[in-house]
Amino acid sequence: MPNIAMAPVFQRAKTHPERGLWRLLGPAFVASIAYVDPGNVAANLTAGAQYGYLLVWVLVASNAMAVLVQYLSAKLGLVTGRSLPELLAVRMGRGKRLSFWLQAEVVAAATDVAEVVGGAIALGLLFHLPLVWGGVITGAVSMVLLSVQSRRGQQPFEFVIMGLLAVIAFGFLAGLFVSPVDWVGAAGGLLPQFAGSGTVVLAASMLGATVMPHAIYLHSALARDRHLPSFGTENRRPDDFKGPGVAAEADAEAAIAHLARLPRLLRATKIDVMWSLVIAGSVNIAMLLLAAGSLRGVAGTDTIAGAHHAIVVALGPAIGVIFAIGLLASGLASTSVGAYAGAMVMGGLIKRRIPLLVRRLVTLVPALIVLSIGTNPTQALVISQVVLSLGIPFALIPLVRLTSSREVMGGHATAVVLRSVSWLVVGLILALNVALLGITFAGLW
Repeated sequence: MPNIAMAPVFQRAKTHPERGLWRLLGPAFVASIAYVDPGNVAANLTAGAQYGYLLVWVLVASNAMAVLVQYLSAKLGLVTGRSLPELLAVRMGRGKRLSFWLQAEVVAAATDVAEVVGGAIALGLLFHLPLVWGGVITGAVSMVLLSVQSRRGQQPFEFVIMGLLAVIAFGFLAGLFVSPVDWVGAAGGLLPQFAGSGTVVLAASMLGATVMPHAIYLHSALARDRHLPSFGTENRRPDDFKGPGVAAEADAEAAIAHLARLPRLLRATKIDVMWSLVIAGSVNIAMLLLAAGSLRGVAGTDTIAGAHHAIVVALGPAIGVIFAIGLLASGLASTSVGAYAGAMVMGGLIKRRIPLLVRRLVTLVPALIVLSIGTNPTQALVISQVVLSLGIPFALIPLVRLTSSREVMGGHATAVVLRSVSWLVVGLILALNVALLGITFAGLW
């Protein structure tokens, strides 16, 4: 590709490099829904009610990790024109692909349990519905939301999810304005520390609720499909994907246009990730501060229903209703995004696609079983987050390896300093998961 052919395209692209950049935002807001799902509510309320401000640092650190991880995922999709599962598929044999897909499906099932259970709890709080019926309604409404993506495309779906994110933020931030927060104590919670094995398990649960495997897989596809729709992979062979931007190499003009747009897309992606996760992180921290300030030592706050009752008593029924509405929006949005992610992972890894609404119906079953057998719903949420934390390395390690590879990313491979930070994040997550496994097995024996 001669430089003389590329120069005019780059000149046109640089005329107004930042104009209209906001129009490129959206994919990260969809991915960020994973960071404010009902599992976060359970983990954050439990942490605040039981340990006060002790684990604020976990949320701050987790959110910082999430910013890095989600940017790397989106960058991978934009530079290569492929999602993370698609890139993994061409590097694995059939047996490895199937095994990897199975663990991803287990994590996806745990995700869906948390999201549907959260929606069911919210409907129970608002309308006194039985949990099973609440789960059915949550699943049905999520199918309606997914039909927006199926029929209208990704951008209208982004608008719907962003609207629900606004409801979630209002629902969980409102109580903070009337809650007696000890800001000195909250600042003290920024110092990394534990207080026994229970806090390690809870920290792993909070990590699993904050750095989400399905969001890591999904964001690479969201960014690619939104900004590079012509890079679809349906008619391409695995050998077509061996380097940066190669999805368009068969078309020189498209390749030039892609290279010209890429710096602008990456700038927009940084803004997209930062704003979406600042909102999500603020919501998570607000939940913990609310619980630490208003629910510490109150009986029954180890469940979402009990915490809601305590919020009503301490802060008034209006705040209780707003909180429940935020929880409902969280369940509806996150279960829709989770089903979307599961379908994308299946298509990328094993090249099997089933209609998105059919998949939504199938993955609803485990959550309804959990609700119907009388499992403590809040405990189910916390356990689901522990399962999620165990799935993080399977998504995170390949992501860091691929984005660090010049063979895959070309000149956009992660720089040495950022690569070192990325591997440090992987090491911290692995260490926390090893500690979690050790505590869990020690408890069994």
